This record gives sequence, C-alpha cells and structure tokens, in this order.
Amino acid sequence: MIGKISGRLEYRGADHVLIDVNGVGYIVYCSQPTLALMPVPGGRVALYTDLLVREDNLQLFGFPTLADKEWHRLLTGVQGVGAKVALAISGTLGADGVARAISLGDAAAIKAAPGVGPKLAQRVVIELKDKAPSVIAMGAAGAVETMQADREVVASSVIDSVAPDPAESSGSGAGSPSSGLAQAAKSGAAAARAEALSALVNLGYGQGEAASAIAEATAASEAPNTQTLIRACLRLLAPKG
Repeated sequence: MIGKISGRLEYRGADHVLIDVNGVGYIVYCSQPTLALMPVPGGRVALYTDLLVREDNLQLFGFPTLADKEWHRLLTGVQGVGAKVALAISGTLGADGVARAISLGDAAAIKAAPGVGPKLAQRVVIELKDKAPSVIAMGAAGAVETMQADREVVASSVIDSVAPDPAESSGSGAGSPSSGLAQAAKSGAAAARAEALSALVNLGYGQGEAASAIAEATAASEAPNTQTLIRACLRLLAPKG
C-alpha cells in the first residue's frame, strides 16, 4: 500500500498530477481544491495517498491531510460511491464541510456534489454519521499540532494557575507518583478540550457555543478523550425538534 508520496511536481493536469520520486513518476488523482494547492512544476510536493486496485488498473488518489484521506476511504466504503464521486464530494465541501454535513445529517449538502443523487446522499449520511467524530478528532489533532508550541505555553499557564501552593503541598505527597499521574490526567483532559474546540470551530460553530458545549459535556465525564468529547458536543449542538 502506498500511503504517501513526496517528490518533485512534474506537471499538473485537469484532474491529476505527476510526481517524480527519485526518478519514478507517479500519477496521482486529486480534487480541484487539492490541485489548486500544488506548486509550480519543479516544486516539492507531498500528498497522502489511497491506492485503488482494479483488475486492469491501479490508481492513486492524493490528499493534503490525513483527515481528507480518511474521509475518502470512508466515502468509498458506502455502496454507490466510487473514488471519483468521493473526490467530487470532498472537492465540493472540503473535509470540514463533509464532517459538518454528515454530523448534522445534512444530506442536501452532500447532494450538492456532482454525481450525487438524493438517495445516495442520504445513504452517505446514515452510514457515516457515527464515524464522523473520529475523523473530526483526527483533523483537529492535525490542526492543533501546527500550533503545538502555543498550546504548550497555554497549557503550562493553566497548570500553573491550578497548581497547589508549595507551602500547602509540603508533606502532602507533592512530587509523588500519584501527583504526577494526576497532573498528566489534567494535561490530557486539557488537550482533549483544546482539540475538541478546534474541531467544532472548524465545523462552523461559534467559539462561545462550542466552549459551552464542551463545558457541559466535560461535566458529565471527568476525563473524556477527544472523540468522546466531540461526539457528546455534537449531540448537544444538534438542532432540537
């Protein structure tokens, strides 16, 4: 399985690119938004890829992020959605748009993609709705990693603000293994909240409503992971009625 291609862009076609990897040229099919991200010929390019194996042909499809690749994999797992249709859906909506449409059960948004009828759009939403939080979490983790240094500074400030006073903690087990585990748990929970907030904002929710949903969801669980937290927030933010 070819999972990623990194090399020099030879040329960009109407629906594909040719990437030279150490003298071997790979044709990689991409959506229009992905093609728009490509550099000029001769520039360096890296794409996550999915290999489609047929009896008479092998085709590579390329994506700028792991979340885009995962949505493509899930979409092609739905009966009636081929690789080209999956590219059309992701190309029309983008990874965040696909995530939002499926999370909210918005079949009309999926139907806006070329080659997708109302029945197929409804099938996509029904079959993938429960899988959306895990992909959203993947996208959020990738986005947060690009701001890792900033997040570490914020997390450090939060930990410092809730850390016990040294005078109060003397003789009470400060620095013990149990206190280290507790601090690690707090840090993990903070990371989950940060990633969930990033994911919800990317889906189009306001900072305020997303933060409120996260606060309400975390009140019901002491240490939710990112996927569980996003799933709970989407239930809270779903239209009522």
